[in-house]
Amino acid sequence: MPHPQATPPAPPTPSFAVIPGAQVHRILEGREREVMGIVEDAYRLHGEGATENPPSYFLRFPDRPSSRIIALPASVAGGNRVDGLKWISSFPENVAAGIPRASAVLILNDHATGYPLACLESSIISAARTAASAALAADKLSAAREGRERPRRVGFLGTGLIARYLHTYLVGTGWEFDEVAVHDLSAEHAAGFSAYVRGTGTAGEVTVRESAEDLIRSCDLVVFATVAATPHVTDPAWFAHNPLVLHVSLRDLSPEVVLGATNVVDDVEHCLKANTSLHLAEQQVGNRDFVDGTLHDVLTGALRPAADRPVIFSPFGLGVLDLALGKHVYDTALDSGELAVVEDFFHEMRRYG
Repeated sequence: MPHPQATPPAPPTPSFAVIPGAQVHRILEGREREVMGIVEDAYRLHGEGATENPPSYFLRFPDRPSSRIIALPASVAGGNRVDGLKWISSFPENVAAGIPRASAVLILNDHATGYPLACLESSIISAARTAASAALAADKLSAAREGRERPRRVGFLGTGLIARYLHTYLVGTGWEFDEVAVHDLSAEHAAGFSAYVRGTGTAGEVTVRESAEDLIRSCDLVVFATVAATPHVTDPAWFAHNPLVLHVSLRDLSPEVVLGATNVVDDVEHCLKANTSLHLAEQQVGNRDFVDGTLHDVLTGALRPAADRPVIFSPFGLGVLDLALGKHVYDTALDSGELAVVEDFFHEMRRYG
């Protein structure tokens, strides 16, 4: 007589957590050097081929041509493996309503099972990794340019959330400035950002510049953090003093400016798409020879930019950076016992009920 089959044990039920923006902010606030280290490690893994960062997917709207939502899938190997997806929207019209242009969530997936681990509010993670990436590039590129002093005059074109985070991360990782120059098409926004910088107590003189040309010519570190969709800075002569340029918003510079500079990117394939300034330059000349290398090349010493040309760093913003930083936030919340788990998020866990 056959023995009755034992009921198989119930499979372990994966947990799912939600991490709100306030908690993300508490974990990251004041940790600029630590965050920059996480970003640097992610760039090194990416340069070594230990990540997957496929093309981003753009959801566009015929009735709202200035708006978009972007999906950035990615995977990070190494000692802290994680997969996931960043889902970030850009609605420039939000600014007129008094709320930030961008909003985002980040989904982390368990590397072994594929089950989602958590959903994190990600506008802060996105801003922090963007700022940390730019601050890392500024630090490494300025050190690699022989015969050039570390910049002491910084200029911000565009004065939104990203500009604020960039200033925080520059100052938080050891930068000191004799002057902070500001330019924005909105005088109100320029005044608000200037008041913010003065309020930090970290700057020298803070000045509002009436034109982009005036700001660029007067600064040796220039930060583009605008919402420009097409190039509006077209004269290479504005850069004759060979500044270091953090072209975070990617679409401000004409092909002529790009072609007159040393160009460093975070990822060649990602940066030369979607009509970025570099993509327009490629379309104009028919090749990519004007791209001198990647930030990973700078980190490893394979690229040392010349001092007698402007240096433009154009970061597309890789999903692997969001994943690495998001996993750090998740692990920190878990270790502290403050991870807010959603009970019974996964319900149907038996194959046959």
